[in-house]
Amino acid sequence: MSSTAGQVIRCKAAIAWEAGRPLSIEEVEVAPPQANEVRVKILFTSLCHTDVYFWEAKGQNPLFPRIYGHEAAGIVESVGEGVADLAPGDKVLPVFTGECKECAHCKSAESNMCSLLRINTDRGVMLSDGQSRFTAKGQPIYHFLGTSTFSEYSVMHVGSVAKINPSAPLDKVCVLSCGISTGLGATLNVAKPPKGSSVAVFGLGAVGLAAAEGARISGASRIIGVDVNTKRFEEAKKFGCTEFVNPKDHNKPVQEVIAEMTDGGVDRSVECTGNIDAMISAFECVHDGWGVAVLVGVPTKDAVFKTHPVNLLNERTLKGTFFGNYKPRSGLPSVVEKYMNKELEVEKFITHEVAFSDINKAFDYMLKGEGLRCIIRMEG
Repeated sequence: MSSTAGQVIRCKAAIAWEAGRPLSIEEVEVAPPQANEVRVKILFTSLCHTDVYFWEAKGQNPLFPRIYGHEAAGIVESVGEGVADLAPGDKVLPVFTGECKECAHCKSAESNMCSLLRINTDRGVMLSDGQSRFTAKGQPIYHFLGTSTFSEYSVMHVGSVAKINPSAPLDKVCVLSCGISTGLGATLNVAKPPKGSSVAVFGLGAVGLAAAEGARISGASRIIGVDVNTKRFEEAKKFGCTEFVNPKDHNKPVQEVIAEMTDGGVDRSVECTGNIDAMISAFECVHDGWGVAVLVGVPTKDAVFKTHPVNLLNERTLKGTFFGNYKPRSGLPSVVEKYMNKELEVEKFITHEVAFSDINKAFDYMLKGEGLRCIIRMEG
């Protein structure tokens, strides 16, 4: 066991004290892991739009003060009672959802939506005792998505920690613990485009580009990128996109444009925006008889999906997916292996890098729409 096992660790964390205000680097006390928990030394983390969304207090129930962050990589420092499959020194990816391996979802070969550890944006404490493992300035600091990776050390439920190849470079694979795996899996695991097929990807942010990358890996012959921001088109070519459509350039619904381009519709579509109109377009643009549309984006709570039932009766298939249908502990390591085997190119998703002390620059990049992923180095 490490020399710090069982002890409180004092380290630095970036704390959000209130909505929309720059994060503050503070000293925090991180308690030891309790039963079925793991304390991880975070080495690299990156900023995901979900962090920004809840930091801006656009989420359901804002909780402050809070330590954000959920896309990261690190090394196990110590483990709590009952943890058998992780040990100090293991390289790991924290995950915003989990896999308890005991519930009906975890035992199902088809589901990755763990009953115990499914994403919960409202919970700011640990499951076992309803307490935080972080303390700063004499008060508890809330957790975020069970990970809170904007801290040099963090405590997580063992079910939300995926052990990966010890040779994997953590400064690269850290970006695989959320958005990229979500988009990649939406294509590879859910849409499953046949070789030589056509795929439309709605939304060319990081998740959408990962979906395009999945189509490229699958051997799709036509990958049509759909976005209202034409500045993204050139970059998307690196991820396999062969054609582009900006809905604003046409005086007819984009699904009709795509149907005309593809002699009746694409074989598969993946929607990565969360915009309800884009979701409907993604479904209605697939070919009747065999087309499959996969929804990835998260819509607003009042959104309503409307389409004529004949679109379903004509044998189009509509699917939704969560985290690309990857089970975190048993499935995510395979994504890392795709990178290690040079099947998946991760570097092109990484457009910026900053030191932990400059973490607010990462927020600036995202708020300005600059780049895809910014790596935050916890040391140096």
